[in-house]
Amino acid sequence: MNEPTIADTKPVVMELEAGTYYWCSCGRSQGQPFCDGSHKGTGFAPLKFEVAEKRTVALCNCKYTQNTPFCDGSHTKL
Repeated sequence: MNEPTIADTKPVVMELEAGTYYWCSCGRSQGQPFCDGSHKGTGFAPLKFEVAEKRTVALCNCKYTQNTPFCDGSHTKL
């Protein structure tokens, strides 16, 4: 499998409403950190995740987190 494209070397910190989201795992989406379908043909797939209530999150943009889709600081080791 190919390596993901590093979209950025820092997370996206944002407030999300309760709902279902699709995190980009390939790094190619123009709508980072969310999937826009750019992964087609790459072997990557978006990660579906749920937010139960409105909250602030830090979503990974380097695509190397071990806690998908949330930032775990992996970008500091790239």
